[in-house]
Amino acid sequence: MLKDKLMKDIYVDFLRERLSEKNGKVVALEADLAKCSGVYPLMKEFPERVINVGIAEQNMASVAAGLSAYGFIPFIHTFGPFASRRMCDQLMISVCYAKQNVKIIGSDPGITAELNGGTHMPFEDIGVLRSIPNIVIYEPTDNVEFKEALPQVLKHKGPVYVRMYRKTPPPVYDEGACADFKLFKAKVIKAGDDATIVAAGIMVSTALDAATALAAEGISVEVIASPTVKPLDYTTIVASARKTGAVVTVENHNVMGGLRSAVAESLGEYCPTVMRSVGVKEKFGEVGKMPYLRKAFNMETADVISAVRSALQAKNTVRF
Repeated sequence: MLKDKLMKDIYVDFLRERLSEKNGKVVALEADLAKCSGVYPLMKEFPERVINVGIAEQNMASVAAGLSAYGFIPFIHTFGPFASRRMCDQLMISVCYAKQNVKIIGSDPGITAELNGGTHMPFEDIGVLRSIPNIVIYEPTDNVEFKEALPQVLKHKGPVYVRMYRKTPPPVYDEGACADFKLFKAKVIKAGDDATIVAAGIMVSTALDAATALAAEGISVEVIASPTVKPLDYTTIVASARKTGAVVTVENHNVMGGLRSAVAESLGEYCPTVMRSVGVKEKFGEVGKMPYLRKAFNMETADVISAVRSALQAKNTVRF
């Protein structure tokens, strides 16, 4: 089943289909991580269109910009910290400033880096790239959505940064449920009246678990999946905030510079609202498996429930 596959396999299947097109423009670049991304077999199938630049991520971004300038559509992959921190200047100047059509796959976002540890655990990649003009930042909710999103990522004219979880993400949607998916549109996946949770990536399923637990207590929570952090679909989020009066953001990223910041900026301008956040707060990454890391960085279902309760309490006392 689609929901049981590795997310990287969906990426590879998409690339294989596009690379098979005669006179196609898609090319794939790797920085010596083709086995990690699953792209390695494609290097033998399409040796002229899948390029390993070696451990040279900055050069990979520059090569991709050059290929784009000649009409190709490069998909480049490396781990999230290298796809953001290390390549930042090349993405800024050669890709975004030059308006090149490059797709950047940054894998293992946040705690999904697990045993790769603190140096490879990107909690700041959205924050690094979000202030650069002319870039889209997309974080897949699950496999079903990702399959629908990749053709739209390809179709979009301009740079797109994708936070891809290489393994099997927690399922959110049934197969066929994302047929109407739009890349720049947030989705209300559970209606509610008392509070709003805005979540992204692997944390959407955690938000749904929290909403279910709170419903048993009589608390009605609206859950919004926001796959595109930039541009943010603030219209959907503001409409929900006006209804509930309390918002909690939930993300696998530093709460500074990521989803929380994007939501707070929009609410500050259009609908001042009580807010709480669940995410990484002033910490570097560390080695560990997912259950340990969720607990260490306060990203469990219980943390989301606590944040919602805090927001509800503040809603009844704070006046704007």
